[in-house]
Amino acid sequence: MKKLYCFDFDGTLTYKDTMFMYLKFYDPIKFQIQFLRHVPLFVLLKLKLAETEKVKKSFIGSILKGQTQEKIEKKSKQFFEEHYPKIVRENALDFIQNIDRDNTKSLLVTASLDIWAKPFAEAFKMQLVSTKAEFQNGVFTGNFIGKNCNGKEKLVRIQAEINDHKYDKIIAFGDTSGDKPMLKWANEGHYQFFH
Repeated sequence: MKKLYCFDFDGTLTYKDTMFMYLKFYDPIKFQIQFLRHVPLFVLLKLKLAETEKVKKSFIGSILKGQTQEKIEKKSKQFFEEHYPKIVRENALDFIQNIDRDNTKSLLVTASLDIWAKPFAEAFKMQLVSTKAEFQNGVFTGNFIGKNCNGKEKLVRIQAEINDHKYDKIIAFGDTSGDKPMLKWANEGHYQFFH
């Protein structure tokens, strides 16, 4: 029986949102300054008066734009080494370690950037489906390649990834409204399963 697992990352497999953690880890002083500058935008976001993608791009760009890919990847590796497996929910880790790899394809489907999600996907032995950072000449532009991987976009990316491959069962795990299209599409959608 061929199975496909689709796991959301932040909050589903982890205890915390990794975006804020990683950006703070990358440059604590810049993070504090830019966080305060972005508070009005975060408030508008909560009130649904601002676009998630624009606010996210602005905040991430305010800290990482202009940084070299080499430095970003080095910091991502350090971030992973410092926080894995501590930030991963124990029962989620147990579940992942017991996946039948011969008959199962596993995707880590996240709105987080590939920048810092990649080492986690590798540790989980999963294929990464995420928001992609744009680099030009080895420098982060502050932009994304394509859309923010959330909501309906998660489904678009999953379908592109599996490319008409047939599975006997598709099982998805999520914990927010951004995971709902993915959870509804799957044969089994588990909401806050590891909480």
